[in-house]
Amino acid sequence: MKQILIFIFVLFTIQCGKDLSPFGGEVTVQVLPKRLKPEWPNPNWKIVTPESVGVSSTKLKLVEEYAFTRTGDETDRKGRRTDALVILRNGKLIYEKYARNFNEEKVHLTWSVTKSVLQTMYGIAVKQGLIKLDDPGYYHYEPLSRDESHKKITIRHLLNMSSGLAAEEGYESGPLKSSVIAMLYTRGRSDMGNFCANLPLRAEPGTQVYYSSCDTNILSAILKKVYGKEEYDKLPFEKIFQPLGISNVTFERDGSGTYVGSSYLYLTARDLAKIGYLYLNDGVWNGERLLPEGWVNFTRTPAPGYKTTPYSEDLSQDNYTAHWYANTGVPDRGIHEPWPDAPKDTFAALGHWGQMMYVIPSLDLIIVRFGDDREKAFIKNDFLKLIKESVIR
Repeated sequence: MKQILIFIFVLFTIQCGKDLSPFGGEVTVQVLPKRLKPEWPNPNWKIVTPESVGVSSTKLKLVEEYAFTRTGDETDRKGRRTDALVILRNGKLIYEKYARNFNEEKVHLTWSVTKSVLQTMYGIAVKQGLIKLDDPGYYHYEPLSRDESHKKITIRHLLNMSSGLAAEEGYESGPLKSSVIAMLYTRGRSDMGNFCANLPLRAEPGTQVYYSSCDTNILSAILKKVYGKEEYDKLPFEKIFQPLGISNVTFERDGSGTYVGSSYLYLTARDLAKIGYLYLNDGVWNGERLLPEGWVNFTRTPAPGYKTTPYSEDLSQDNYTAHWYANTGVPDRGIHEPWPDAPKDTFAALGHWGQMMYVIPSLDLIIVRFGDDREKAFIKNDFLKLIKESVIR
């Protein structure tokens, strides 16, 4: 009997330490717990009291105070500026509040949260067998065949923000040299994928994590090549939004008709929470598997390029994975968890000016916050600490 127990313990330890999916090798995340009785919004979330699902209304008042107390004036748009906050537990809506004329039916620009939805499109393409993570990008997208160095860039590298392309992501900090501004608003806007694919390399593909909207829009252009224009046009709507009951949505495109996967998806807070709920349920929606097995574990795994990225304090700000963020840290590089007061299994979709969605499997929570922050006054860790402390069982 003792030997059997030891074997079970060893097996459990191995499964927690390795990704048994086809999408990765050694990982630092545990497998998601199975949710025995998920409740589905058909099409809307069930609204219940916080106490009915083990959350303190009194403690949620502290969350509300933190999120919605204005700390700067409207002229300079300083301080914490929350536009929407939606919290769900056990698949039920327990908190909802809006500001600045937003409401449950008004869509909000999600900025780079869009990247995480683009990653969902890739999960679908992988499940359909149309693409593999380790395919060289040029197999599907000719501009990446410009020279031998570009041919080394794989789909995985692009999803991990490790393409090595010499993009410059600065907005306010460096508009004259910023490739993201050129891509979105000037010489690259007619065909963003092509503009980005023609950037030179600054690092060997896969060896350096550098957050880049260019990597995302190359991925979006690749999907258009893989599916063909007609199927690509329908892809996010027929494969993601319709199954999840999302109808109030806008997804902008560049001049070539390619979805601007880096930035320009508009959703309501309630509907964005449905994307998070899909990931909380390991890619299954209402009994149907939309994402391949192992995809969500891949989503929660820090990019391998962290192991060779030159160290800086910025590496600990957020643990980038595959177009999402994790709270795991990268211990062998001295990189700590970005939100130390949140559960370690927290993962997130994050965007410019305070757009954020957190998924916390161990607490069965989804949190969506839309904002208009122009400075770093909304501290993610402080916010998540208050959220965690509101859970009483």
